Amino acid sequence: MKTNLAEFIKDTPEGKEADSILRACVHCGFCTATCPTYQLLGDELDSPRGRIYLIKEMLEGNQVTAKTQKHLDRCLTCRACETICPSGVEYGRLVDIGRNIVERHVSRSPLETLRRALLRAVLPRPALFNPLLKIGRSMRPLLPAALKRKIPQAGTENLDWPAPRHQRKMLVLDGCVQPSLAPGINPATARVLDRLGIALVKEETAGCCGAVTFHLNRQDDGRDYMRRNIDAWWPHVEAGVDAIVTTASGCGTMVTEYGHHLAHDPHYAIKAAKISELSKDIGEIVFAEREQLEKLLEKASNAASSAKPRIAFHSPCSLQHGLKIRGTVEAILVLAGFELTMVPDSHLCCGSAGTYSILEPELSQRLLKNKVAALESDEPSTIATANIGCLTHIQSGTAVAVKHWINILDERLS
Repeated sequence: MKTNLAEFIKDTPEGKEADSILRACVHCGFCTATCPTYQLLGDELDSPRGRIYLIKEMLEGNQVTAKTQKHLDRCLTCRACETICPSGVEYGRLVDIGRNIVERHVSRSPLETLRRALLRAVLPRPALFNPLLKIGRSMRPLLPAALKRKIPQAGTENLDWPAPRHQRKMLVLDGCVQPSLAPGINPATARVLDRLGIALVKEETAGCCGAVTFHLNRQDDGRDYMRRNIDAWWPHVEAGVDAIVTTASGCGTMVTEYGHHLAHDPHYAIKAAKISELSKDIGEIVFAEREQLEKLLEKASNAASSAKPRIAFHSPCSLQHGLKIRGTVEAILVLAGFELTMVPDSHLCCGSAGTYSILEPELSQRLLKNKVAALESDEPSTIATANIGCLTHIQSGTAVAVKHWINILDERLS
């Protein structure tokens, strides 16, 4: 694609990156086949190809309008288009650049501005999110059904965290909303890794990965969250920690891109690149230890039923398209003795997509309905996933139990 970027952007780091991405696009249209919003709406401007043209027009100096803002807002940033693109167009990075420009030129309504400000203020801060969640849960019986479904119930979870006893050590990102919504995920991770000879530790001063704020178009603030995490983790990196483990693939996608987002920061570029290099999804860690895992499973199977529970695995967009990890979790679950059900259109988004389910509720609910129908179609006893946002969103639309796969594996080994 030919480009002629405007003076305001062409010589900036963002402009140079955008120009390179735009020039890679050959306008083939493969992306339309995998774009969830295009599948629902049939509007070219709600496809990656259409949005690329909108961004190109902005970068070439044409007027930035509310129409452009609407179509970029509707994008889930699921990055399914990147998976299928034969030209390797880095659409996710391009849409971040485009949204940042739109946010500076197109105002939002006072209500929409307040809503986004509240999301940025509350979600990344457990000290605010946790008490508000508790209030919501206490009022849940009084709420309308549609709102009630969006507030997950508290469960009884095993929070036992084994004391570090192994020479191999890994650091875990505790996250912002996950400890409140599903506090048993990281303890289950610690127990599984402990059985595999790895000590999992967390750094209390680390916090949100920065994804929520960054993708709500406060990118400089999002980079501040990244810097704070790097500062918190760096002593562990210097001490030789083997990896930084993420148990939410949405967070994992962001942490693996710290090096990119801070590449032009002279104080953090090198450290950020190292953090990205160390970042590993928990599925990668467990899969690398599958020989040891198989031995543990053989011992556990002696007391287990011979029946194979049927599980539908929902691979989050951030896992299969962002981190480009495909088949790893599925292989672990099969190794653990589970039967995986067929899930039609498994490449499509469930509609959670960070804050998308709040900001674009109508489209999100349509995607959720389709995803639940696909997951339930082969009658699983449980639905497994790898991201907290997907977990809570899908659970709001189904009576089938939805769990993080690491909790299911932990139960199998217990």
